[in-house]
Amino acid sequence: MKGISKVRYLGLIVLVMTFFFLVDNPKLGINAADMEKTFPKIKIFSEALNEIQKKYVEEKDNKELIYGAIRGMMNTLDPHSIFLTPEEFKELEVETTGIFSGIGIEITLKDGILTVVSPIEGTPADKAGLLPGDKILQIEEKSTKNMNLNDAVRVIRGQKGTKVNLLILHEGGKEPKKYTIVREVIPIKSVKSKMLEEGYGYVRVSTFQEKTSEDVQAALNKLEQTKGGLKGLVLDLRNDPGGLLNEAVKVADEFLESGLIVYTQGRIREQNLKFYAHPNKVKRSYPLVVLVNEGSASASEIVAGALQDQKRAIVLGTQTFGKGSVQTIIPLDDNSGIKLTTARYFTPNGRSIQAKGITPDIQVKGRALKKGEPSEREPKVLREKDLERHMENDGTVKEPVPEPLPNGKKALGEDPDDPQLSSALHLLKSWPVFSQVFKNVAP
Repeated sequence: MKGISKVRYLGLIVLVMTFFFLVDNPKLGINAADMEKTFPKIKIFSEALNEIQKKYVEEKDNKELIYGAIRGMMNTLDPHSIFLTPEEFKELEVETTGIFSGIGIEITLKDGILTVVSPIEGTPADKAGLLPGDKILQIEEKSTKNMNLNDAVRVIRGQKGTKVNLLILHEGGKEPKKYTIVREVIPIKSVKSKMLEEGYGYVRVSTFQEKTSEDVQAALNKLEQTKGGLKGLVLDLRNDPGGLLNEAVKVADEFLESGLIVYTQGRIREQNLKFYAHPNKVKRSYPLVVLVNEGSASASEIVAGALQDQKRAIVLGTQTFGKGSVQTIIPLDDNSGIKLTTARYFTPNGRSIQAKGITPDIQVKGRALKKGEPSEREPKVLREKDLERHMENDGTVKEPVPEPLPNGKKALGEDPDDPQLSSALHLLKSWPVFSQVFKNVAP
């Protein structure tokens, strides 16, 4: 055929076949009128791909080009809609199941340097002697300078029984030391609990993954069986970035006997869902304080919002992140996938927290200022409304310049200088007085 290459011709045949397949599948929700508008643009994409394949100065891998095109398409959406390579898709599954092979350390970037936040107790990293504050200078002989967190995590993790080499500089040390650590299966514990003092318990949820609700239930059962039982509980959701929607519903359900927990609304009927509480075998009617802050997002906001709207708990802390959207994980044929925003969620009273967040009943800042330190030196926090391309509550999109979160924060709930936790405990101990102030809050 004159004026058209064999590659382009074959590409157009595939596109025409795809066109008729899509139109002929009403289950996909695509009608002929929509495809008639879309097909010319797909043809343009095919032409551009063909020109790159033929004329770009260097030969490019077709998969790399297609993946790049999909990423570009996702970048026109909100910041939570992303493309996942097969490796990234598998990593996401690891995060939600809560089990992976590695050495058992939490890491962060501190002043641009890969730094150990904490080794997990009993893991290979802990047994090898890694400590909080250790600087990771090299991983497998490769410098960590300019290495991002995701890449670092991916290299450190690996198959059980294999070894990873790290060059570590201990905090205050002068010479780095080489460590060879054998990877093991590391279970990620998303729930921690303890007694603050007799009668008053504490449950910390760091993320909502598979079995989080089971772990919360087990923690509550253990606390409730202590001498004298529970007179009150602190549920700590600070810096909890969210996770699985169904696990958030189950956690909220532990403290509710009936009523709506959350509902979602999307463009298609299948995304319009309502989730209700059910009577519990163990009635948990003791006073409840929920701790939140700017790092509480998505699933943790669902729990806080449900317990607040249902008048079951007092929410204490600072304004939450404001991520009120639901993402659906959609696998693709080559084991890659997309994480696509498909709905907004609403609290029982119909509040959409998208770009707004949950406003605590009692505002308490998360850190005490040092003597003589001016209040304006408190770090600016990052919330949903600060993210580039975030969705507004009305569905429009804005593009502010994001600012990074400060590094090097200590784990909450474990810091003795924790005014939010102290306030929560004081509130529980003074519940008869405060319940008169908050008359609508049912213990």
